[in-house]
Amino acid sequence: MAKIEGRDRRVKSVLPFGIADVDSRLPGGGLALGALHEVAGGGNGAIDGAAAALFGAGIAARTKGKILWCITRADLFAPAIAQAGLVADRVIYVETGDDKTVLACMEEGLRHGGLGAVVGEIARLSMTASRRLQLAAEGTGTIAIALRRWRRQTEAIDFGQPTAATTRWRVSALPSTPLPVPGVGRHRWLVELIRARAGESADFELEACDDTGRLALPPELVHRPAAAEGWRRGASG
Repeated sequence: MAKIEGRDRRVKSVLPFGIADVDSRLPGGGLALGALHEVAGGGNGAIDGAAAALFGAGIAARTKGKILWCITRADLFAPAIAQAGLVADRVIYVETGDDKTVLACMEEGLRHGGLGAVVGEIARLSMTASRRLQLAAEGTGTIAIALRRWRRQTEAIDFGQPTAATTRWRVSALPSTPLPVPGVGRHRWLVELIRARAGESADFELEACDDTGRLALPPELVHRPAAAEGWRRGASG
């Protein structure tokens, strides 16, 4: 019966991060395709907002096909997105005037069925709107990423409201990886899995996306038990 209704297919269709500690917290061992996922920055304004955008770009980069990216402000820095693995010729940008239009464009893109991912930058996301995006994603198997951005900090309160998203993530910038010589090492993020439907919440200290969209464990954590080091903790929210 589950196979007839398609539930079994959706559970098995995932996009692994390729990091066992992260994938083990997600049902099916990866980020569900044909589903809506929310991503937001931490509390450090534009810096964490940029980290969240790059996290979303890395996910999109690891899918196949064109990416629809819907924005309300023309402030997305394409070269940085490319460094996270999402090259310019894969991205179709749609600039709209407000969140309502972004949501409409996202839904149309998801229903198209020929895209690798649909990303939308929005401040508010209601249960009704998120449910429509979730259903549209389920119908075609396209992954949807709601990138939460706020013009005013007071709008960030909306991120705590319930939605139909399968997972909810928060990304904050950390000091970069130390180098043995002068220079700037690979960026690091605190990646918090705030909510995972039928999964576990957690947080992870990770190295930022490389030019293939892949995250990595910091070198000093690769061969150490995560629980003993205390670098991964149950997330709240």
